[in-house]
Amino acid sequence: MTGGIRIVILGGYGVFGGRLARLLADEARLTLVIAGRSLAKARGLCAGLGGAVATEAAVFDRDQPVERQLRALRPGLVIDAMGPFQGYGSDPYAIVRAALALGIDYMDFADGSDFVQGISQFDAEARERGVFVLSGVSSFPVLTAAVVRHLAQGFQKVETIIGGVAPSPYAGVGLNVIRAVAGYAGQPVRLTRDGGAATGHALTDSRNYTIAPPGQLPLHSTRFSLMDVPDLLMLPPEWLGLRSIWMGAGPVPEILHRALGGLAWGVRLRVMPSLARFAGLFHWAINRLRWGEHRGGMFVEITGVDAAGDAAKRSWHMLAEGDDGPYIPSMALEALVRRCLDGQRPAPGARAAIRELELAEYDRLFERRAITTGVRAEPAPDAPLYARILGDAWDRLPEQLRRMHTPGAGKSAAGRASIERGRNPLARLVAGIFRFPAAGADVPVQVTFSAIASGEHWERNFAGRRFSSLQTEGKGRADCLLAERFGPFEFGLALVVEGDRLRLIPRRWSAFGLPMPLWLAPGGDSFETVEDGRFCFHVEICLPLVGLVVRYRGWLVPGGS
Repeated sequence: MTGGIRIVILGGYGVFGGRLARLLADEARLTLVIAGRSLAKARGLCAGLGGAVATEAAVFDRDQPVERQLRALRPGLVIDAMGPFQGYGSDPYAIVRAALALGIDYMDFADGSDFVQGISQFDAEARERGVFVLSGVSSFPVLTAAVVRHLAQGFQKVETIIGGVAPSPYAGVGLNVIRAVAGYAGQPVRLTRDGGAATGHALTDSRNYTIAPPGQLPLHSTRFSLMDVPDLLMLPPEWLGLRSIWMGAGPVPEILHRALGGLAWGVRLRVMPSLARFAGLFHWAINRLRWGEHRGGMFVEITGVDAAGDAAKRSWHMLAEGDDGPYIPSMALEALVRRCLDGQRPAPGARAAIRELELAEYDRLFERRAITTGVRAEPAPDAPLYARILGDAWDRLPEQLRRMHTPGAGKSAAGRASIERGRNPLARLVAGIFRFPAAGADVPVQVTFSAIASGEHWERNFAGRRFSSLQTEGKGRADCLLAERFGPFEFGLALVVEGDRLRLIPRRWSAFGLPMPLWLAPGGDSFETVEDGRFCFHVEICLPLVGLVVRYRGWLVPGGS
């Protein structure tokens, strides 16, 4: 398959099909036929597509004779982006069989584990006809499988795999996706657990996880719930000795997620037969009741045995900013289509697409968008506190910052600082309670670092005015954050590397052990950097409705001035 290709995208004006069309809009060697039940919607997508690609709009109804419709559309490749694949009824592979009969290559976005597993029944016929039939060509399981292969390099054995996707609340979720989720919510899901076949229940089995590429601003700790994806059935045969696998989704706002989970328990306990009848309501709610950051992410974590025979854990983290994240599920198909255009056609046969792409190919696609990734490994037991939190981003810090954050017996640093204080009476009261230094210029400052079992104790001395804090590695919902405690107040700070700066950004806080709203948290621009070969600090503390409490900036050198 070289030169131009005529591709029919079934459901091409839907969420996934439309994004795939946009990803391919710059490709002059393609003709995209956008097909679905609504000719008006197909024409609308074509009109708004732009780019170099040639487009046509067509009607396709999977409830009508499929082979006749495909023959009339004359595709070289058909891509099924309709779904929900879990609800394709008594003849779920009608489009596959029609494509085989016509000698047409086929790919789909299928996210149903049973559908993707069943595609192998067509392998012999596909080989005989010289066509490829690839199912599940999306993030689950193509990207997840590629990530596991990458993480498992150097492992003797992979024993557990967990993963999850956390879409931005503003991503826009299609009705067919909601129909699929509502259809399997609370229903049994086949998976591997404790070394054998087991059954979970979708959306009722949950866990929290923090997506945090090293040195990047992490997502907030997210609640993920078990979903029915092909990975649960397709990945265990790839890694002999795998004892468990779990894949989840973390939609936000969390209150809606928890409400859906509660209803799923109703299905699991047989209080209600299915949530499918509420799909329209869920679709309305999730696309309107939304707030929070416009960013999403994904993670995959494995445990196993490394080359030395020791227990090991590695995790891959991905963040996508703004509107770029929703394109990721369509990128596997984009990559394979571009491969075909370059004469690199997938081998004939019918299979799940778990070995069609490697992570390096995804990385090239991510580079064109605001998508960042990183890998975390278990830190050395004696690694400095900041190194444990930053992972391999620690090595990107300037040497002066790394030296300052490497503990030593009786370690101290001294230098000079300038201090500004807020004039608001409440700001003065807060500064007094925390013993923040008085305003001044060229004030002598000394910081003493004391290593303790749980972290580090920092005592700051500004011309005799002392205040201290305890810094530790965040746990639970503060995972991957620096936890800094000032008396009864604790702050979860993200360590973000930006060039030669290390920024400290508040992501959580609590008072007297009670979690507090982030919008009430003290804020301000705080960072560490290097100037004139010296460690420099800039700390700004502001309060909502109050303004500046204190701002101090200056330099330090280890041991003294």
